Amino acid sequence: MNLKIMNVTKRFKEKTAVNNFSFELRSGECVGLIGPNGAGKSTLIKVISSIIDPNEGVVLLNGKPIEKMKREIGYLPQYPNFYSWMTAKETLMFMGQLSGLPKEELTNLIPAILVKVGLELEENSKVGTFSGGMKQRLGIAQALLHRPSFIIMDEPVSALDPIGRREVINLIEEIKKETTILLSTHILGDAEEICERFIIIKNGEKIEDTTITELLNRNSKNKLIVEVTEMDQRWIDVLNELPYVKDVEIIGNKVKLKVDNIEQNKKFILKNVLENEMDLRKFEINNDTLEEIFLKLVVEK
Repeated sequence: MNLKIMNVTKRFKEKTAVNNFSFELRSGECVGLIGPNGAGKSTLIKVISSIIDPNEGVVLLNGKPIEKMKREIGYLPQYPNFYSWMTAKETLMFMGQLSGLPKEELTNLIPAILVKVGLELEENSKVGTFSGGMKQRLGIAQALLHRPSFIIMDEPVSALDPIGRREVINLIEEIKKETTILLSTHILGDAEEICERFIIIKNGEKIEDTTITELLNRNSKNKLIVEVTEMDQRWIDVLNELPYVKDVEIIGNKVKLKVDNIEQNKKFILKNVLENEMDLRKFEINNDTLEEIFLKLVVEK
């Protein structure tokens, strides 16, 4: 399986939702499309799913236009829309027939799919009685039913309570062992838990395409965290004048310092803290977390 998104642009009147966007998805990957709300994730997902057409650019699946390959795509919208009066089995039978699967084949497929998503005991329960997490799992079942090459998931857990979120994340962890997944979300923790690779989008443009390891390594400039009981601006001014201090960031009563040659200069920072009679609570070396890196990328770029 090979998916190529090539120079895709999508405009709505005067607004450009996605701008000249390109990336490639290969078989066996679980890739997170990450960005804040309004970044263009859902629009790009709909273009890739062939729900809407781009103004410019192409999407190719195994070298063919995506609109000719819809049978190879499984799609889970953010809010799966099912008929509440149907049972789980009836829903999958209906969805499967819409996808062109014969009734006889569906009769054999549906029990196994319900087992896969943990709904085998709810086969004859009406969807209207389902929790949010159960509906999402049923949504994943319908996306898997026709055995697609890959699955696209649009914000699959953002609207769920903690229990439903955990149920769906555990299910995605199992599915990704055998299916290629593209998952959009604005919640970094979800992507960090599920995905090995991130594509970060902001204002419709790609600003990163990287792995967690690469992103952390690239931003692993060690910093000192100095936490004091009470902040003093005069001491901050002193820190800013030190030649080996390159950046000073204040977070409440914590000061994050980017320091040249941290192993050599950390003792001078500690000495400075004590000489300025600051009441020290914590002194440690610390790297930016993935969330801090993400926030800097989407806020500062």
